[in-house]
Amino acid sequence: MNTPPALRIDALLPQTQCTRCGFRDCASYAEALASGKSDINRCPPGGDATIHRLADLLAREYRPLDPECGVERPHHVALIDEAYCIGCTLCIQACPVDAIIGAPKQMHTVLTELCSGCDLCVAPCPVDCIAMLPATGELAIWDAGRARAARQRFEARRARLAADRIDRESRHSKEATLLSDCAQPDKRSAIQAAIERARVRRASAEEAAHSRRRERR
Repeated sequence: MNTPPALRIDALLPQTQCTRCGFRDCASYAEALASGKSDINRCPPGGDATIHRLADLLAREYRPLDPECGVERPHHVALIDEAYCIGCTLCIQACPVDAIIGAPKQMHTVLTELCSGCDLCVAPCPVDCIAMLPATGELAIWDAGRARAARQRFEARRARLAADRIDRESRHSKEATLLSDCAQPDKRSAIQAAIERARVRRASAEEAAHSRRRERR
């Protein structure tokens, strides 16, 4: 079975999900390339090497990296200054590959071995406590294996967020239905009548209890 062009292109991309190419994720950029709707030189994380690979795969002429998308640089990772972190969780929400952990109002930490260097966590931070620093040692090498792992985390995160959204919408729909039902006059009357019956039963039970206590005295 032949692999669809978009998937072959996507396999060449670094999967940082940084959006610098102008698309919402690497897969969207790959689809645009496959359909001829974008240029091959819009991926700063992939840099010159990725442009050459895309040119070979798509039989297009090599073009240098588009400066409007950014500049090529060594792999960077995010670092949170934990002394200033206020635990707002905005960086966690922004991270496309689940590389930041923490809880609301608690200190957050970057799992540098998972960080794709996308920079997306920097701008949302309200206290400017996140910096992008050059990765060192083995972390400086963002190879195909790490790219695949990042893509898997990205897909898992997207599926989780979609499930959460469906769950919220379902709950809101049920709440709206309940409010709508309660707003109907006949149902309001039925609910009020049920409340009144319960009040009468409770009053009767309390009176019976008082009577028994008086008799025991």
